[in-house]
Amino acid sequence: MKMHLVSGYKGVFGLVFGNENSSSEDSYVERLLDRISNGKLAEDRRNAITELQAIVSESQAAQLAFGAMGFPVLLSILREEHDDVEMVRGTLETLVSALTPINHAKGSSNEVQPAMMNTDLLSREPESISLLLSLLTEDDFYVRYYTLQLLTALLTNSPQRLQEAILTIPRGITRLMDMLMDREVIRNEALLLLTHLTREAEEIQKIVVFEGAFEKIFSIIKEEGGSDGGVVVQDCLELLNNLLRHNASNQVLLRETLGLDSLISILKLRGSGYTFTQQKALRVIGDLIAGDLKNCDVLSSKFLGEEPQVEPALNSILRIILRTSSMQEFIAADYVFKSFCEKNTDGQSMLASTLIPQPYSMNHAPLEEDVNMSFGSMLLHGLTLGENEGDLEVCGRAASVLSHVLKDNLHCKDRVLQIEIEAPISSLGAPEPLMHRMVKYMALVSSMKSKDGKSRSSENSYIQEIILKLLVTWLADCPGAVHCFLDARPHLTYLLELVSNLSETVCIRGLAAVVLGECVIYNNSTDSAKDAFAIVDMMSQKIGLSSYFLMFDEMQKSFVFANVESSLNRKSFTRCSTASMEDITDSDNNDLSEQKNMDHPVLSLILDSYFVNLVKGLEADIREQIVVVYSHPKTKVAVVPAELEQKIGESDVEYIKRLKAFLEKQCSEIKDLLSRNATLAEDLARTGGGSNIQSEQRVSGSSDKVQINALSRDLQEASKRLEMLKSEKAEVESDTRKYRNLAEKMEADLRSLSDAYNSLEQSNIQLEKQVKALKSGVSSTFLDVEAIKAEAREEAQKESEGELNDLLVCLGQEQSKVDRLGARLLELGEDVDKLLEGIGDDVGNVEDGEDEEDTE
Repeated sequence: MKMHLVSGYKGVFGLVFGNENSSSEDSYVERLLDRISNGKLAEDRRNAITELQAIVSESQAAQLAFGAMGFPVLLSILREEHDDVEMVRGTLETLVSALTPINHAKGSSNEVQPAMMNTDLLSREPESISLLLSLLTEDDFYVRYYTLQLLTALLTNSPQRLQEAILTIPRGITRLMDMLMDREVIRNEALLLLTHLTREAEEIQKIVVFEGAFEKIFSIIKEEGGSDGGVVVQDCLELLNNLLRHNASNQVLLRETLGLDSLISILKLRGSGYTFTQQKALRVIGDLIAGDLKNCDVLSSKFLGEEPQVEPALNSILRIILRTSSMQEFIAADYVFKSFCEKNTDGQSMLASTLIPQPYSMNHAPLEEDVNMSFGSMLLHGLTLGENEGDLEVCGRAASVLSHVLKDNLHCKDRVLQIEIEAPISSLGAPEPLMHRMVKYMALVSSMKSKDGKSRSSENSYIQEIILKLLVTWLADCPGAVHCFLDARPHLTYLLELVSNLSETVCIRGLAAVVLGECVIYNNSTDSAKDAFAIVDMMSQKIGLSSYFLMFDEMQKSFVFANVESSLNRKSFTRCSTASMEDITDSDNNDLSEQKNMDHPVLSLILDSYFVNLVKGLEADIREQIVVVYSHPKTKVAVVPAELEQKIGESDVEYIKRLKAFLEKQCSEIKDLLSRNATLAEDLARTGGGSNIQSEQRVSGSSDKVQINALSRDLQEASKRLEMLKSEKAEVESDTRKYRNLAEKMEADLRSLSDAYNSLEQSNIQLEKQVKALKSGVSSTFLDVEAIKAEAREEAQKESEGELNDLLVCLGQEQSKVDRLGARLLELGEDVDKLLEGIGDDVGNVEDGEDEEDTE
């Protein structure tokens, strides 16, 4: 059986690496394994395993050879000779060495690493995991210690396989949990092992908690000195973080058993100096309160310290943000406020209610004077502390907290809009809105940059982005904030310059473009100088709409936005990853010009996934609204619907003239509309063709394709709108022709009625003449002239009344047609007066002729 396993491993080894058995390392490893397996003297076997451990720990070739032949031999020792403690020790130490990478010169990226291969081979043996876990019950310290190291190495390279295996082994996790109560060295190794084991493994998390993990973790933290403890406390909190993150049942269990007091007690005040200094408690708190309103309420009600140094826990966390010199602590503390404010409108309102401006003298007091301030006063103190470089960094950090308070909360946004900062000297001007002060500080950071775009102080290299994030969050769905921002005209000019400034980072220019877009889509101003049309018009003249739209695509490809998703899965603070987080602090002193976009690395942590998704949603709305605003003339609502109705006392001629003026204006606006759409389409077409002045910024063929596709889509939308307008214009012209024909028919009918009326008048005149003749020629029959005259008049009147009634019916029908046609023409935007010009003139001439005849 043993020889069969050896031959199987040799086959795998030969397939991957070829036939290397002739090498000296292979031969030496094979001889040592033979001495261990077949030796007669116990001392010789122990010496052989010591030699094997030494060569495996130093040579990759020996690791390769061992992986091909050695596992069956050593596993048999662990199964069958566990009473020989020295042999078991040597065996475990050799296995650890076989699974530990050897750091030689960096080879080919395609080269198979022997340690990785050995890990895979060992983890494929189902009995191996069970065998190793059984060794944790051994009395020998080194056996337990090396076993934990071996399990950690397996877990590092094959986590899923080991997690699945441990779940199938009875009391497997229980044995690991028992190690937390072992000697200090073993306890620390067990902490690291459990931390790796509980990542992204919900079932294991539940079992670990069931085995009393919370009590054991807090017991270790207390032994190590709480918040004063070192790396062991950090590992405990990392394990606690794994058990609570995205695990609702464990969160409920902690709250209902130990409560949050055990966690909050770690965050004790240490004298009157700077408090709460390490990030290692903070990340856990952020995960614990994320999405849990009960935990948020508990945190907001907690107080830290002892009299007279008692203060709310949130104030202590805010003080870290404002005072700490560690970027790690700032990030962790900022995460707490992000988690606290997420979908917690009551908590946001509570924090916003404390934002009360302090007197100017207090605003410029030293930072240490904030000990007795409320949360809001402390935050405003940080936002308005001063204008030198160090104070501006504090301002940027405070702005990040304020953005969490305002996020998705219109009530808080409106409340903070009312805050005004007292001017240095009252005689120099009225108080300044807080938003204006933020824009002022952002401009100051820009002015501190050198010509190559880098800040003279590396601390300020992320402040502009954070303030821009605050503005984007504040203006979103808040017309009042847009009005306040545009209330100072230099703000708009500054943003336009920021977007077009090629020395700024892509992220800064892109976020400034988003703020500009929000000034369009959330603009309800009636001021012609600050309405949406005016903003778009300035953007078109100063930047060009095609160049403006390109800013969004460039921003999405920037260092910050491209790394947001990966930052969500970043490693937490453990012994292994703490060094990587230190790189963030160390990078402050590096030449950031080596990075493509010169963005500060902390931004990938501050600009979280929520904000990136918000920007993406705003981008789509901004593109659509700008095209709509730009393609429609500003005067499109110049005539209100009420003016389309005929006014009381207004004659038909005056009404028709007014309708004619309205139709002329509509025609003019249609022409302007077509012209603007054509201009927009040509601009987008030129950009799509690659002739735009910013084409040199496209760094790859794939990015060109993305930009061209986006611009082509915009061009197609503009073309469709143009075709739709052409179709509407054709319908208007067709209806105009119909109305003209109807108007001509109406004119003919009116002339016919006039002729009929004239004929009646002539008949009446003839009858009058006959009556006169009868009067002058009185016959002998003594005719009753008056009777005859009356009879004739009655007969003529009956006849004329009948004809007039017919005419009135016709006139009523025609007037109804006129009314309906007039209304239809108004809907179509046609010039009614122009169409009816000259109608009725002939009638007037006829009537004048009749008057002259009567006079004669």
